[in-house]
Amino acid sequence: MDGAAKRQPEILTPEENHPALNALLGANPFVGLDATQVLGTLTTLLTHIASQPTVVASRAIQLSLELGQIVAGVSSVAPEAGDRRFGDPAWTQHPLYHRMMQTYLAWRAAMHDLVNQDESVEWKEVEQQKFAVTLMTEALAPTNAFWLNPSALKRAFDTSGMSVLWGLRNFVGDLWSNGGMPSTVDKRPFEVGKNLALSPGAVVFRSPVCEVIQYAPATDKVYERPLVFIPPQINKFYIMDLAPGRSFVEYAVKHGIPMFTISWRNPTPQNRDWGLDEYVTACKDAITAACEITGSPDCNVLGVCAGGITTSLMLGHLAATGDKRVNAVTLLVTMLDTSLPSMTGMFATEDAIKAARDRSAEKGVLDGGDMARVFAWLRPNDLVWNYWVNNYLLGNDPAPFDILYWNADATNLPAKLHAGFLDLFLRNPLTHGGEVSVLGTPIDLRAVKNDLYLVAGMTDHICAWRACYRATRMFGGRIEFVLGSSGHIQSLVNPPGNFKARYYIGARLPEDPDEWAKGAVENKGTWWDHWIKWVAARSGNERPAPKTLGSELYKAGEPAPGLYVHERH
Repeated sequence: MDGAAKRQPEILTPEENHPALNALLGANPFVGLDATQVLGTLTTLLTHIASQPTVVASRAIQLSLELGQIVAGVSSVAPEAGDRRFGDPAWTQHPLYHRMMQTYLAWRAAMHDLVNQDESVEWKEVEQQKFAVTLMTEALAPTNAFWLNPSALKRAFDTSGMSVLWGLRNFVGDLWSNGGMPSTVDKRPFEVGKNLALSPGAVVFRSPVCEVIQYAPATDKVYERPLVFIPPQINKFYIMDLAPGRSFVEYAVKHGIPMFTISWRNPTPQNRDWGLDEYVTACKDAITAACEITGSPDCNVLGVCAGGITTSLMLGHLAATGDKRVNAVTLLVTMLDTSLPSMTGMFATEDAIKAARDRSAEKGVLDGGDMARVFAWLRPNDLVWNYWVNNYLLGNDPAPFDILYWNADATNLPAKLHAGFLDLFLRNPLTHGGEVSVLGTPIDLRAVKNDLYLVAGMTDHICAWRACYRATRMFGGRIEFVLGSSGHIQSLVNPPGNFKARYYIGARLPEDPDEWAKGAVENKGTWWDHWIKWVAARSGNERPAPKTLGSELYKAGEPAPGLYVHERH
């Protein structure tokens, strides 16, 4: 790699199938984990193994037989589909490397077979053991060692050893500036407001908690009823306004939707007392501003992930107070029922939640950077070791990729808000009316009668689609459930034109999500095109687009994307 190529990298697009894209975990109030939890899980697993000597002996014999076949060159052990680690031809063509790969894969499979999967064991314990074994086995992959990785050796030879120096430079840089984790993205080509978050608009409301941005109309006529976007609190809002052609905001505005978005402030330890009440109040403030500016008595609302949880709490509060200012609601990749298996719920035990709450209470915030590093270890191959090899062994810079830049641009969670989310994870109160209160009102989602449009991702690892489907049984209004064919982040950034995109719709909403899936119809394309028809039918009549932004009461100020989006702590 020459110097010029490293200074002027080509920005990747989603169509290039970036290996980390499906692994992104996105915006979620994470329970947290530490070395003590992992060691405790391994201890539990070792205790289980020690109590099953017959099972262990049987698996050891199977492994020995497999190793014998590997040495003889007749084994059929091969990497799983999509495992990019062994892409170098040497792993299949060179006898020594081929046997090394097969030996590793056989041992890895044997270790996973030792996980206690007894039906009497709670799913959280099973998933914790799988996670602990995964951490160990993926770390010991031969591809992670310079002398055992044929691609790294070839790279060093081809560059006369310069790749080793480049890798050392990257390693030292990450120790200094990235908490010792391999960088996942080259941040240099990106700047929010320059080539990200470009939709024109202005800040029309600002409080200590958030800004509200009104976007400029792109059509001669717009619908009467505005749409207010409530983003997750742990990431910045511009995931829905990445770049022209891939911006949900741009897409909605071009279809005549009067669009507003909240931009959350990045809290500091001084804001430790901002909780669910303060954030729901901020959402109500955004609705008030949007309705006053547009002259509409009500608005539509769109919430994403943790922002969808906040939206749901607000809807319950509005229903309890008889407030009719919200018409129709869209919830994207939002998990309201935490009883089903999911990656976020894996460590959601009372002890783990208490420890997480104590840590954030001590600091005042749950640090966004710390959370991003924890998220990375939940998908070690894609978000850690992939970059370990690329950045350090091969001496390459990580690729510039806008979604990964956004993913690294995390925000903090105030300690009180974090505690509120943890309580929702542990007690799962939204599945029963009246078990949680916001702004002094008990929340009963069955009292929410709004039309709802729910979107989940088929391969979403963080908010499993079956868990998201549970929301169809929790609200009292008419519901449209849409299942996209992609993962957590790809379900959001899903513009028209992707020939691989699919979404599924079912006419009935039975209690069992798998029964729904059997009757669902596949549609080619993106759910954006389906949603725009749904929301347009609930946006009132068309009228001439306003010539200016804001109003006498809510004056247009700072140009979009505002000031708060630039805050980093």
